[in-house]
Amino acid sequence: MGYNRVLVPEAKEGLNNFKMEAAKEVGVNLKNGYNGDLTSKEAGSVGGQMVKKMVESYEKNL
Repeated sequence: MGYNRVLVPEAKEGLNNFKMEAAKEVGVNLKNGYNGDLTSKEAGSVGGQMVKKMVESYEKNL
């Protein structure tokens, strides 16, 4: 059972761009495709930055 599936296929490119932007902001070098060589800390910092930016966007639009 795959849990990492995109529910809206049209959004996949936008999500990838968002992830790359967040990675650049926290100084993590992401490649297109497989990034299994990242440490947990690096991967977590990218995800955390993405969540931070989503929360900021939501609060801005309230």
